[in-house]
Amino acid sequence: MYDLIIIGGGPAGTAAGVYASRKRLKTLFITKEWGGQSTVSPDIQNWIGTPSISGADLAKSFREHLEKYADDVVEIKNALATRVTKTDNHFLVTTDDGIESEGAAILVASGSDRRRLKAKGAADFEHKGLTYCATCDGPLFSGQDVVVIGGGNAGFETAAQLLAYTKSVTLLHRGAEYKADPVTVKKVLEHENMTGILNADTTEIVGDKFVTGLKYKDMGSGDEKELSVAGVFVEIGMVPNTSLVEDVVELDEYKRIIIDPWTQKTSVPGIWAAGDCTNVKYHQNNISAGDAVKALEDIYIHLKAR
Repeated sequence: MYDLIIIGGGPAGTAAGVYASRKRLKTLFITKEWGGQSTVSPDIQNWIGTPSISGADLAKSFREHLEKYADDVVEIKNALATRVTKTDNHFLVTTDDGIESEGAAILVASGSDRRRLKAKGAADFEHKGLTYCATCDGPLFSGQDVVVIGGGNAGFETAAQLLAYTKSVTLLHRGAEYKADPVTVKKVLEHENMTGILNADTTEIVGDKFVTGLKYKDMGSGDEKELSVAGVFVEIGMVPNTSLVEDVVELDEYKRIIIDPWTQKTSVPGIWAAGDCTNVKYHQNNISAGDAVKALEDIYIHLKAR
């Protein structure tokens, strides 16, 4: 029986693991991979305290940090958690090796994955001009023409961020109307270096070693058009990794775990969640780590009050 089982090896899970060790909570830490979504970024410039670090090195530092302080308190298991089950008084976590582990409390920090662009060439040019993280990679495209794909709030927020240092931003949206808040749409589109195109279905990413442009279909006329750009930023949604708890805790319409932002508690007493698998407004490494620390503080109080 563990005091706590932590699921996930990204910034949220790792931060929670370090704090669990400091608080001497007997913990099982389960992760198949370390680092979270940022492992794909060649240069992360916004991880506080580290001016520049690659995603691979960040993942390595997560693992080294937790292993250094795990002692005999935090047991690290290399596995994928597949299901969380509530028993009368505790919880069972099943991993992909078929083993069940029992815990008095659970922290779900399973993260999410970016919804991938399915256009021709998108997979080939990922990290070669096509990216899913403007905060991570945007500054690499200073003074260049770029495209944002996606007409929701995330797409327009990305466009606004990129306008600060790129030469121009063109936003493509498949629908006839933008999904972002009207005030946001108006403000961003008013920028002199910003162009918005509706009814634009991206069909192909083109380039040589790196992106040089993209093709899209005008869904009104049926014409195929091409843009010359150096960077493509994809913001077409997230897919939270929450299937392991979908029958246990309350999820929102996007399958994200609904949490109390004051404590990170879920709808089920004894289960907390932090990071990109939750329904927080903003998704960043630093936010995920902070939310996980907040959860650990609350989990500690909960366990010691039993």
